[in-house]
Amino acid sequence: MTGRFLKVKCKDCNNEQIIFEKASTPVICQVCGGILAEPTGGRARIKAELLEELE
Repeated sequence: MTGRFLKVKCKDCNNEQIIFEKASTPVICQVCGGILAEPTGGRARIKAELLEELE
């Protein structure tokens, strides 16, 4: 697999969510709508707190 999944916590509402590290579109928090990650053309720029890297 070329990418990993990440467990992150939203800085605005503390919601925990699993996202893909190479997101090609902005990743939005499912609770408050805040931006968790922004695409960069490769690995996404993570705007949330990284809790864990999943396999």
